[in-house]
Amino acid sequence: MSNKGFIGLGVLGSPIAGHIKRGGYEVTVFNRSLGKATSWRELYGGEIASSPAELAEGCDMVFLCVGNDEDVEQVILGKKGVLESLNPGGIIIDHTTTSAVLAKKIALKSLEKGIFFIDAPVSGGEAGAKQGTLTVMVGGNEIAFERSQKVIQLYSKYSKRMGNSGAGQLTKMVNQICIAGLVQGLAEGMHFSEQAGLDTKEVIDVISKGAAQSWQMVNRWETMLEDKYDHGFAVDWMRKDLAFAIEEAQVNGSKLEITKLVDSFYSDLQDQGGGRWDTSSLFKRLNKK
Repeated sequence: MSNKGFIGLGVLGSPIAGHIKRGGYEVTVFNRSLGKATSWRELYGGEIASSPAELAEGCDMVFLCVGNDEDVEQVILGKKGVLESLNPGGIIIDHTTTSAVLAKKIALKSLEKGIFFIDAPVSGGEAGAKQGTLTVMVGGNEIAFERSQKVIQLYSKYSKRMGNSGAGQLTKMVNQICIAGLVQGLAEGMHFSEQAGLDTKEVIDVISKGAAQSWQMVNRWETMLEDKYDHGFAVDWMRKDLAFAIEEAQVNGSKLEITKLVDSFYSDLQDQGGGRWDTSSLFKRLNKK
């Protein structure tokens, strides 16, 4: 059984890499801050590489989940990057949410060396990563996707190839567009309930049984009422993701009216020091005195 490499041991990457290790594979990890790699090894075992290139030497698949476009480009195309040493036929599976433009660029650069790159952003957050129930949306070569499925299934409840390179990232943009509107709608509904003097807990109990129900409602209403936002998906990351969607919309002619509006609301929260708050903090913005 060939070794797997994993780059980026943050709130998503660390448990994902752990699922792969517990699935019976030998896993080598790399993280820019050595402390996270050391902590991961203490939990799961495995090896630590000193660079992405060293990590890729003995692997047939390299997974990554890092911060942004620049990070992905650096660890794959940069000095001591993955492409310096990954053997032809190898597969790079990128779980970072990036621009579709970058995914297409790296796929082409990889193919020049006989290596497959698939963009595979995820949905489900930290809880989904820990529970192994992520949804994975994939763009890239069909054969590479099929070859990687056995491993991806270790930490996902559903994965689907959406098309060629970039299609996974475009699908993730749709996901974030939908979530932005849902969270704002939930925040406004709860704000209205509070202003009207209703028992919002009872309101949610009723409407969550009907057409208004959503994952956001079921999983976030209680912490929203308690004014707790030190969990979940950060406002800073949501703005990064929405920026990709808004930029792509300028290219394909999409009208993202609500998305742009909600993005401006998230900007307000950043101005209040809420960049690390959960995206459900849109409710806090409405209740600001």
